[in-house]
Amino acid sequence: MCAFNHDKEKKTQETYSYQIKSNDRAEEKDIERLALKIKEIIEDSSCDEKDVVFLCIGSDRYVGDSLGPLVGTMLKENKVPFRVYGTLEEPVHAFNLKGIVKEIKKQFKKSLIFSIDAAIGKENHVGYVLFKEGPLLPGKAVEKMLPEVGDYHFVGIVNYIDPLPTSQFLNDTRLFTVMNLAKTIVKVIVEVSDHLSKDKES
Repeated sequence: MCAFNHDKEKKTQETYSYQIKSNDRAEEKDIERLALKIKEIIEDSSCDEKDVVFLCIGSDRYVGDSLGPLVGTMLKENKVPFRVYGTLEEPVHAFNLKGIVKEIKKQFKKSLIFSIDAAIGKENHVGYVLFKEGPLLPGKAVEKMLPEVGDYHFVGIVNYIDPLPTSQFLNDTRLFTVMNLAKTIVKVIVEVSDHLSKDKES
């Protein structure tokens, strides 16, 4: 898998996908390219910034599931102009996800939702950020039945599948890996915000 890849797939639900290796030499260039793509998505939608939602899913009780709340907290700290749901203080998880989605739909008539969650994959994929078109299916790694959410989604590969029980990855994941993934996703979204601000000023 290359550090950054842009695939156009024909006649599939996911029209394209991006992949970034966190903490990689080529990361800055790749972040810029993905940020420009997301900026284009926002501009092509009928939503303005206040209707763009980043739904950061996960729990701060397990390292392997803390990617979403970390991203949400960092986005709030960076004061991005988008609506952010899911932080370390107020996480969005299996028990309140349905209610939060209902709240978003009630509050915004034309929302554009970007979902963010942790995932497991192959060993050589750990540390990659994936951005794809289409909804996210949260809880799949630990075999939980949760609703699909989002128009687009980010996933960070925090660990890989091994003979351990699928839930074990939650407790067997390095915080270093999760932090690098969170920082990469936040850099992309902050870059999107900066580009949109510059366009308004020009």
